[in-house]
Amino acid sequence: MTLAVVPFRQGKSRLGRDAETRRALALAMLGDVLAACVAFGEAVVITPDEEAASLARDLGAAAMADPGGGQGGAVAAALAGRGDRPVLVVNSDLPCVVPHDLHALVEVAELPALGLVEAADGTTNALALPAPGTFAPLYGPGSARRFADHARALGLDSVSVALPNLADDVDTSDDLERVALRAGPRTQAALARVVGKAVA
Repeated sequence: MTLAVVPFRQGKSRLGRDAETRRALALAMLGDVLAACVAFGEAVVITPDEEAASLARDLGAAAMADPGGGQGGAVAAALAGRGDRPVLVVNSDLPCVVPHDLHALVEVAELPALGLVEAADGTTNALALPAPGTFAPLYGPGSARRFADHARALGLDSVSVALPNLADDVDTSDDLERVALRAGPRTQAALARVVGKAVA
């Protein structure tokens, strides 16, 4: 069974609104991502957040404590000792993802090649790795290019995978409004509560 790793740290300040609403939206998006990952295979969340860890366990995923060192350090910790099977790394702000997207992505790792889904800003939303040992902590601005270069340095092909549900990440309120009608049920419910509070 393929492992899907989901790092989660905190709500995004660029979503605007108040801290409580941002947190509720971030957890709702995490829940939709996890639901897709659990339906796809084994899933683990790496987080320092106990509420997020509890949500993961409720949805049938495992939870690991974030060791610090940023997103790369969290993913590396989750992949340690995982053998040689293909793995996916999926960001927690992709509320439109469905299991079919993950099945399509992991096919790249099974070639074997490194598959990546690039965000509009050149960062990396999701990775398909032929084995855990092919991961390197390269996140940050321009990371998609660095992951592709890393794959070539390992002698692997790098495949940019066009999956809109994985390419559409949510960093801002505009992003959330853009994907709202395609988002998973938890995100849609959280948005409905936001709208309800605004009307009230």
